[in-house]
Amino acid sequence: MDKITNNRAWFLVLPVFILVAFSAIVPLMTVVNYSLQDIFDANTAYFVGTEWYREILNDERLHGALLRQFGFTFTILMIEVPLGILVALMMPTQGRWSAVCLIILAVPLLIPLNVVGTIWQIFGRADIGLFGWALNGLGINYNYAGNPLDAWLTVILMDVWHWTSLIALLCYSGLRAIPDAYYQAANIDRASRWSVFRFIQLPKLKSVLLIGILIRFMDSFMIYTEPFVLTGGGPGNSTTFLSQTLTKMAIGQFDIGPAAAFSIIYFLIILLVSWVFYTAMTHGENK
Repeated sequence: MDKITNNRAWFLVLPVFILVAFSAIVPLMTVVNYSLQDIFDANTAYFVGTEWYREILNDERLHGALLRQFGFTFTILMIEVPLGILVALMMPTQGRWSAVCLIILAVPLLIPLNVVGTIWQIFGRADIGLFGWALNGLGINYNYAGNPLDAWLTVILMDVWHWTSLIALLCYSGLRAIPDAYYQAANIDRASRWSVFRFIQLPKLKSVLLIGILIRFMDSFMIYTEPFVLTGGGPGNSTTFLSQTLTKMAIGQFDIGPAAAFSIIYFLIILLVSWVFYTAMTHGENK
C-alpha cells in the first residue's frame, strides 16, 4: 500500500513564501524598470531599452572591478577553505576545551562589519597599530594607505581573520557527524592519518564544504563595508570592488539607469555562479 503524503504542512509555510517572493520580486522589478529608463528626476524619465546594458558591458570600470572582485574572492577561498579544514581537524572533539574553542571561533563572526574595518584600520597603522608598527620595526615598509599591494594584502588578511571561523565551524560540525564505525574500521585496517582524511573525512565533508564555499562566495562577492572603512577603495582603485563601484555610480553620480543595469548584471553573475555550486552540490548528493 502506498504511503499517503500529507501536504497540509505546506499551508503553514505558504505565507512565508508569499512574503519573501513579494519582498524580493517587487524591488527587482523596480530595478529592471530603472535599467530601461533614462531618469532625470522623479517625474522625468525616457525609455532607452538596453542602452545602459550595452554601455555597462563596455565600461572599463566594470571590467576592472570585476577582475579585482574575482581575484579577491578566489584568493580568500583558496586560503580560508584549507585553513578552516585544518582548524577543524585540530580542534578537540569533547570536553571543556572543545567548548572554549567553539566560543573563540564564534567571536569574530559576532563583530559588526564596520567595526571589523575600524579594528584593522587602527591595527594596520604604523604609528599606533600593533601590526603596522611590528612590520615597520622588522624593516618592512608597510603602508596600506599609500601602497596598493599593502592595501590589497591587508583586505585579504582582514577577511581571512573574520570569516575563516565560519568554514572551521561548518567543517567541525561535519566531522562530528561522521559515525565512529568509519574510524574503527580505519583503525583495524591500520590506515594512516592522511588516508583517514582522504578517504573518510574529506568525502564526508563534501556537502558541508560546498555550502560553506557557496556562502563565502556570495558574501565575498558582495563585500563593501570592511574595505570601504579600511581603505575607502584606495589607494587609487586597488581595493574598489563591484559593490563600491555600484554605490559610487548610483549615489555619488546619481546615474540611476546605468546603476540599475549594473546591479542587474551584478545579480546575474552571483546567481549564475551560485547555480553552478548548487548543481555541483546536488549532483554529488545524488551520486
